[in-house]
Amino acid sequence: MMHLRFNPRSAVRLILAISLAAVLATAQDAYTTKPPSSDGIGKVYMGREIAQVMGHLGASWLERGERAQEEGTELLVKNLPLKPTDAAADIGAGTGYFSFRLAAKVPSGKVYAVDIQQEMLDIIEGRKRTGQVSNVITVLGTESDPKLPENALDLILMVDAYHEFNYPREMGEAMVRALKPGGRIALVEYRSEDDAVPIKRLHKMTEAQAKKEMAALGLTWVETKAELPWQHLMFFQKPSGAAH
Repeated sequence: MMHLRFNPRSAVRLILAISLAAVLATAQDAYTTKPPSSDGIGKVYMGREIAQVMGHLGASWLERGERAQEEGTELLVKNLPLKPTDAAADIGAGTGYFSFRLAAKVPSGKVYAVDIQQEMLDIIEGRKRTGQVSNVITVLGTESDPKLPENALDLILMVDAYHEFNYPREMGEAMVRALKPGGRIALVEYRSEDDAVPIKRLHKMTEAQAKKEMAALGLTWVETKAELPWQHLMFFQKPSGAAH
C-alpha cells in the first residue's frame, strides 16, 4: 500500500493560491461592460458607469479662482475631523489643492498626496519647494492601488475623484487596509440628485450610490454634511476592531 507524505508548506501554498484566485474572480465579477456614454468608459460597477478621467492638461481647472466660492472649499476643510498630529491622504490629489490645505491642519502630522499621473505630482513637488512645506509626501499610485502604508491613516479624503476610479473595488479595499481601526474616509462628490449642479452626469453621484459602494467595503456610514453648495461631504468609518 502506497503512503503519501503530507507537506504542510505545499498545503499552505495551495490554500493561498486558491484564496487569491477567489479574490481575483470576485473582483472581476464586480464589473460589467456596456457601450460607453459620452463621458463614461463603458465599465459598470454596482450599477454605476465609471466616468472618464480628467488628465493633467486640465490642471488649471482645479486651481480656478472661483472654486472656493463654487464648492465651499474652506468649509469642506473646516469640517474634516483632523488633529494636528494626524496622518491623512488626499487621493486623486491633482495639483495638491487640498493636500496643502490638509497639511496646514496637521502641522505635526503628514499628508500623502496620491495621484496616478506623475505630471500632477511634479506640480505638487514644485509647490512644496516654493512654499517650503515639509509634511506633504507625494505618492505615485496605480489604477488599482494607492500605494499607501497599511493601518497608518486617520483620514482619507477624495474630492471629485472616486467616480473616475477605473478599479473602485480594488482601490476601496486598499484604502480600507491603509486606514487605522476607526479611521474614516471623507468622500466628496457632486450631488447627482440636484439637476441644478452644472456638472456632467457621470461626474456626479447620489448619496445612496455612495453608501452602497462604501458598505461593500465593510465601511459604516457616519454622517453626511449638507453645507457645501454643490457636493455631498460623506464620512464612512472602518470598524474599530478591524486591523485590515
